[in-house]
Amino acid sequence: MVVGLGTGSTAFYAVERVGQKLKSGELRDIVCIPTSERTREHAEQLGIPLVTLNEKSELDVAIDGADDVDLRLNLVKGGGGALLREKMVEIMSKKFVCIVDESKLSSGLGPRFPLPVEITPFCHEHTMRVIEKLPSLKGCKAVLRMGNVANNKCDGDNIAVTDNGNYIVDLHFTETIHDVNAAARELKTTV
Repeated sequence: MVVGLGTGSTAFYAVERVGQKLKSGELRDIVCIPTSERTREHAEQLGIPLVTLNEKSELDVAIDGADDVDLRLNLVKGGGGALLREKMVEIMSKKFVCIVDESKLSSGLGPRFPLPVEITPFCHEHTMRVIEKLPSLKGCKAVLRMGNVANNKCDGDNIAVTDNGNYIVDLHFTETIHDVNAAARELKTTV
């Protein structure tokens, strides 16, 4: 079995559980693909056998958390700073299991938790302006993540850098994103 291991405060517990089940013998014949260096280090400490998408391009399941979930089960992910790797692993999985508790539930995405977007450092200020002008994201304020990449708080003077060497822009909203599907499409097609 090939399992994708997510990144962040909720995924931490899933990684712990996989490690416990391997140690007890309840799980066998399993390899995991971590979505960040933090998750890789954690899994290695627990003795979880690891590979990358280079070795295993198809996964049976990916397990991760979410930062905000609306009534239609649309998700905001990326507060833990592993956006690109999480997407790459989760899209290659036959099944995606998202672990959330009631604290992550909201009536609509946007105002409660900023929407993280991973961008390249090259012309990042230009990219931020382009994102703010997308019709589906009208009214958002693009804020470059500073300090620790693993949270969406400004807790340092340096630009937060992902494991891929990219930046994260947190999109702040004062009201609910009206069409999350259009927002996803527009963000995916933004160069």
